[in-house]
Amino acid sequence: MKRVVFFAVAAIMMLALTVCGAGSASAADVIKIGGTGPLTGGAAIYGQAARNGAQLAVEEINALGGVQFALNYQDDEHDAEKAVNAYNTLKDWGMQVSLGSVTSTPAVATSVENNADRIFAVTPSASAVAVTEGKNNVFQMCFADPNQGSASAQYIKDQKLGAKVAVIYKNDDVYSSGIFETFKVRAAKIGLKIVSVTTFTEDSQQDFSVQLADAKKNGADLIFLPMYYTPASLIFQQAKSTGYAPKYFGVDGMDGILSLEGFNTALAEGVMLLTPFNATAKDKRTAGFVAKYKAKHGEVPNQFAADGYDCVYAIHQAVKAGKVTAKMTAPAICDILVKQFTGMKFSGLTGDNMTWGKNGQVSKDPKGMVIKNGAYVGMN
Repeated sequence: MKRVVFFAVAAIMMLALTVCGAGSASAADVIKIGGTGPLTGGAAIYGQAARNGAQLAVEEINALGGVQFALNYQDDEHDAEKAVNAYNTLKDWGMQVSLGSVTSTPAVATSVENNADRIFAVTPSASAVAVTEGKNNVFQMCFADPNQGSASAQYIKDQKLGAKVAVIYKNDDVYSSGIFETFKVRAAKIGLKIVSVTTFTEDSQQDFSVQLADAKKNGADLIFLPMYYTPASLIFQQAKSTGYAPKYFGVDGMDGILSLEGFNTALAEGVMLLTPFNATAKDKRTAGFVAKYKAKHGEVPNQFAADGYDCVYAIHQAVKAGKVTAKMTAPAICDILVKQFTGMKFSGLTGDNMTWGKNGQVSKDPKGMVIKNGAYVGMN
């Protein structure tokens, strides 16, 4: 009987030594990082990509020795209430640092919890202003919505991509409506002509005939789409069926459309968007990441994967500089990471020499991309 007990205890000890690739570290020596995202459902491409990118970074960091991380991603199905429940599961697990939530609506809800519990958070891709607003311990790796909207208007104007612009946006989504509002303001300031503005909701995102008809009637030669890729894919299909062929310009939520199951990627040919990541870049850092990601997951990583990867490496840089240890409480770690993030520069896959303001928003340069022959290609 004693021998059975001995082997059982030994097995448990061996399991503790292999947390998330932590090598020889014990569970007590591992900093616990948690996050929520849509791992199932219509937005799963985003959540799975962010998780996969973050996990790859954790594995690389743990292989270096020194600071060790354990990563736990919970499914929130792109739903605010489920995201809060998932956050509480992570808190019960012992989460010390957070990757927030992947998409904006859930992230607005979980960021309130991060702030109340003093658990530091840096979200890969939840870009709504409300995610960080009034919360000094919540940061974004992605561009905030105002930056995306104004930068898109300026890019369209500077590159002379369209003389008459139509906008279709989702009015019950903080991500889509937030980008539109700043796009509209910037367009007015720089003389970019908007000839049609139409909207849709979660319940009406199957039929875009009215929106496309209005854009066509008003002579729009470019349609701005501040939205995720699923409704955008239907817009491309329905416009094609009517013979309407405007240019399209999207934002970071469009990244992932080439991986959408059942989607004819030829319909996205020529679609333009602003994104901080180019998977076809030739620099050593990007090429290495893309090769590892493809080998592990069988597909080219999108911007959400790169953002997740960068989040973990930014946390790693701040943890090392701040001399954070796994034995510290989450609030103690939070104070250190806030100080580090607001004072450091970080270079990753999605930007060089990134900095963060006290409002949690990142400063980095976007890249113009266009889809050609089923791949993203950098624009001048």
